[in-house]
Parts: sequence; C-alpha cells; structure tokens
Amino acid sequence: MKQIANTIRGLSMDAVQKADSGHPGLPMGCAELGAYLYGYYLKQNPKNSKWLNRDRFILSAGHGSMWLYSCLHLAGYKITLEDIKNFRQLHSPTPGHPESFMTDGVETTTGPLGQGVGNAVGQALGFKILGEKFNTEKHPIFNNKVYVLMGDGCVMEGISSEVSSLAGHLKLNNLVAIYDANHVSLDGPLAESSSEDTKTRYKAYGWDVFEIDGNDIEAIDTVFSQIRHYQEKPCLVIAHTIIGKGAPNKGGTYKAHGSPLGVEEIKAAKDELGIPQEDFYVPQAVINYFQNKLVSDAKEQNEWKQIFEEWAKENPSKFQELEVMLHHKLPDDFEQKLQHLMIKAPISGRKASQEVLNSLADMIPQLYGGSADLSSSDMTMLKKFSLIAPNEFHGRNIKFGVREFGMATIATGLYQTGMILPFVGTFLTFSDYMRNAIRLAALQHAQVFYQFTHDSIFLGEDGPTHQPVEHYAALRAIPQLQVIRPADSYEVKMSWIAALQYKGPTALILSRQNLPDLAGTNIPYVEGMGRGAYIVKKEKGKADFTLVATGSELSLAMNVANELEKLGKNVRVISMPCWALFEKQPIDYKESLFGGDIGKRVSIEAGVDLGWHKYIGRDGIAICMEHFGASAPAGVLAKEFGFTVEAILERIL
Repeated sequence: MKQIANTIRGLSMDAVQKADSGHPGLPMGCAELGAYLYGYYLKQNPKNSKWLNRDRFILSAGHGSMWLYSCLHLAGYKITLEDIKNFRQLHSPTPGHPESFMTDGVETTTGPLGQGVGNAVGQALGFKILGEKFNTEKHPIFNNKVYVLMGDGCVMEGISSEVSSLAGHLKLNNLVAIYDANHVSLDGPLAESSSEDTKTRYKAYGWDVFEIDGNDIEAIDTVFSQIRHYQEKPCLVIAHTIIGKGAPNKGGTYKAHGSPLGVEEIKAAKDELGIPQEDFYVPQAVINYFQNKLVSDAKEQNEWKQIFEEWAKENPSKFQELEVMLHHKLPDDFEQKLQHLMIKAPISGRKASQEVLNSLADMIPQLYGGSADLSSSDMTMLKKFSLIAPNEFHGRNIKFGVREFGMATIATGLYQTGMILPFVGTFLTFSDYMRNAIRLAALQHAQVFYQFTHDSIFLGEDGPTHQPVEHYAALRAIPQLQVIRPADSYEVKMSWIAALQYKGPTALILSRQNLPDLAGTNIPYVEGMGRGAYIVKKEKGKADFTLVATGSELSLAMNVANELEKLGKNVRVISMPCWALFEKQPIDYKESLFGGDIGKRVSIEAGVDLGWHKYIGRDGIAICMEHFGASAPAGVLAKEFGFTVEAILERIL
C-alpha cells in the first residue's frame, strides 16, 4: 500500500509538471486513501467499468484529478501511461477536471466544488430506491455503496450543506463522504477563512462522523472496515492529511495546492519518498499487484452475476421491469397515448404538465422526482405514488425541501444510477439557484427534466422578485440544454415527447395562468414540436407581417393576427417553443419559415429580447420586457408593459 501511495504521488507530480498546470497537493496528500480504496477496498471491476452493482466513487474536489487518474490507471481502467503523460492536453482522456463522458471509471463530471457531493447523494438515494424495488431477502442485487472525496472548498460551498442535510434526513446508509482535511485552501491557511466545527455540523445533520489520520493505512482500514459492515447512517470520515505530502519545502502549504511543484522540488520529494528519479515511474511490483487484483475483481462480479441470474429466474416480472428501467425503454405507443390524453382547456401550463407527468408515470417506471417544497404549486406530485421518506424508499415522490441547487445536483446523481429518469420542479426565477448544476448536467448529457413554472410577469402579484424576465435567454445560452416553452396543453404534451427523446437535460417553461388551446398546434409531433418552430397560422397572400411567439404569448399573437386581418393585412404566425430543436432542422425548412420576403417580423415574448434578432432581423420588432416587472394583477401588468392587442398594434403599425 505504501508503494502504491508513492506511485500515485510520483505520477501526479510528474503529470502536473509536464502539463505546467494543475494541482499536485491533493493527489500527494490523499495518496494513501487512493492506494487503499482502489488497491483493496472498493467493489469494482475495471475491465467491466459499468457493472451495475459496483461501488461508486466520486472526486468532488475535482481539481485533484491527477489523484483519480493515477488510481484509475493503476487499477486497470482504460487510462494508459501515455494518457497520464498527456494530462490537460487537447482530446486527452485526462482533462483538467474529471469528465464522465471522457474518461473510463469517472462516475460524474466535477470541478465546481461541492457538486460532486450532491451527485453522490443522488446516486446513493437512487440505489436505495432500486434496492427497495428489486432486492429480495434471498437475492440482494443492489447492495453497493457510494463514496465521495471532498475538500475544504466543498465543505465551505453551500451546496454541501443542502445535500448533506437531506442525506441525513433520509438516513442514506450507503453513502460515505471522505473529507480531505488538510487545513489549507488555495489562497493560504484555511484558518484565514474558516473556523467551523465540521464534525459537529455533520452530526447535527444526522451523520455518523469518524476522524482518522488520512496518511495512515491501518487507521484508514480500521474505520472503513467498520463502515462496510455496520453502517446505519450516512458517514463522514474526516481524514487529516498533509497537502503535498513528501514535498520538503512546499508540503503542508498552499504552495502545493494549485501549481506545479517545480523540477527541483520534485527531485527532492522523490528522494525523500524513496521514488526513483525516472519520470512517470511505476514499479513492477505495483503492476503485478493490480494484475492479480483484476482477477479477484472479476471473480467478485461473477459471484454477483450468479446471484443476479438466480434472482432473474425466480422474479421474472421484476427482471422485466429492471430491463425497462436499465435501458430507459419507452412504450411503443406512448406518443399516441399522449396525443389522446384528454386535457380540458383553458388550463395552465403547470397543470397540463402535471396531467402529462401522471400519465407518463403509469407508462414509464423509471420516472421519479419531486420539488423544492413547491409540489402543490409547480404541480410535480405523482398522485398515485407515495413519498420517499427516511428508511422508506418505495415511493416515487421526493420532497427536496427548499434546496434548489441541491435538488438539481441530486437529480443528476439519480440519473447517473443508469436506471432513473428524474424530474424536478420549482419556479422559473429560482433556476438561477440551480444554474451551475444545470450546466454540468448539460455538459455530460444527463437526461434530467426541469419543470419550471410561474414563467413570466403574468404570475402577477408576487412581483419582480419572482417574475422571470432574463431567464429564457439565460437558459437558452447553455449548450446542450433543451429549453421548451409550450403555448397550450397540446404543446405541453408534445414537450414531454421532446424531453423523453432527447439524450440530455430539458427545461420545460410553464405558465401559472390558464391558457386556451389554439388552432394549429394540434398536429403530429414531427410536423410541430419536433421541428422546434412551425407555422400555426398561414398568411392568405404575400405576408405583411410575420409574428413569432412562445408560451402564453402565442395566443396573444393569434389575437393580434386576427385584428391585422380585419385591417386587410396578411399575417403569418409562427410558434417557436424550442430554439434548440429549430436549429437542428435542415436549411430548407428554416428558410420555409423565415426566408424571403415575409413582411415585417415581430417577436412576442414576455422576456428580454436577447437572441430574438437572429430570427426577426435587426429591423424586426421585439415585443419584450425591458424591466424586472411589478407587483400587480396579471391583466394590469399586461397593459403596463405592452402585452395587449391594442399596444402591439400601435407598436407595429
């Protein structure tokens, strides 16, 4: 174990130095933890890295990525020594921070501190759900654990408080957080910015807490052996380590944190640690050790496979449902069923979505989710199913509490079990709390559904603190996030089809106020929502005006068009619920909507105009919000901010 630990140190020092960039401090300080976890403790099979019942390990302190890459390389994952040498280089599977879609053995993308803790809570919760659903007394096919390594930055970030609080409440006894307590942050000693009692804090959350010397293998083994067999609550292991351990001049200081040690310091460190001066040196004894371990890893998976096959044979209906969830299978006729789902209009977007969500829950067993203490308002409750509660994981509704950021990170973790499609809900304006988690979900194509309600100034009296105006643009700016703002109940149904077909996250932007169903939206998915934008009202001759709208403003656009026609004008009306889907369409389709002389172009959306001029041109008119809103009834606000037929006619004529 000592030799493995020093190999981790050597590889990490050399890789950071060669890249002239990176963080050597954590890899060197946590080397014994890495040697123990990957060299002995974790239940994993590197040659089958997606084994369903493997233990999950997350490096929340993602800046210490060379620690993880060194461990994965030695353990036998698909990271070569050449990959280690190409640390932080273009297209290398060893990027600056761990990326799940790039690197074998990386369970989630981390870097923004604390979010890995949230992902770990989500994965742990997901496996409690799956264990409750599928395990039998004779065949416990889900009995894995989730481990996460966090640093001082993760502990200080508020996200760790949100998710740790919920984990303690739910008594997740398959979750272990390791706190690399090296008392050093990037800017200097931790004492300059923090003096909290982390041990007492986590006990208050309902966790069991252990303290160890994180550089003592025997101390590590004593605690982790106990946790493996006797865990009743989530556990925090406070591992006191020395940042940059082995570096004689920079070890134990912030100088080892975020920059290469330097050639002379590395040479001195290798002498002190007894590591040969050869760059990227891996002892043959370490190679032999891990080759032998691969044999036992495969044996452990095969033993589980035998249990799984016996379970599948004795529980055919459970096995069939597991297959559906594992492969995210959708019923062949689910689109047809949604099209024929009767939803009585006028109805708000949020209530229409709840009816769709409850219909989908009957068809799709992998659909789980909840809200940040707003399920009665954002309409995310699955009415036929119970709540998940401490030690009770058979329900499908999760009460996340007022923890929006935490909720979003947990949702990503739920998806990362490989068997759950999570949805989460809150008001659109609170998507700001969740933004960085949404961004990371988009980065790694996590299929999470965000139900954002109260989508405009028309929520009314709650006023500008709750009225989103910049949020459509802000969410649309996130690459790989599918943002949809449906206009009526039919578009809501089609929005869910788009969300379920997209292999990435989707934000559904839904109204609080009732909306009428509109002529022109009730068309097949591939002709309407599937295009992202489509014509709902065709001009009778050469168009004098083309009106483009989303969400609740589409009905307003239709009313404006009717009045223009009374004045002898020819009008085209385009519904554009999803810019991202529209941008994927062929050029000829885009031209059929926006090409040529289609008259004066007008966008109508109760948000800022950012992005609209790409479609309406520099000379187009954007009926938009240029203020934060105000506290008043919705009808009063429509007149105040120009979202009435009369105001729009005056503006565009």
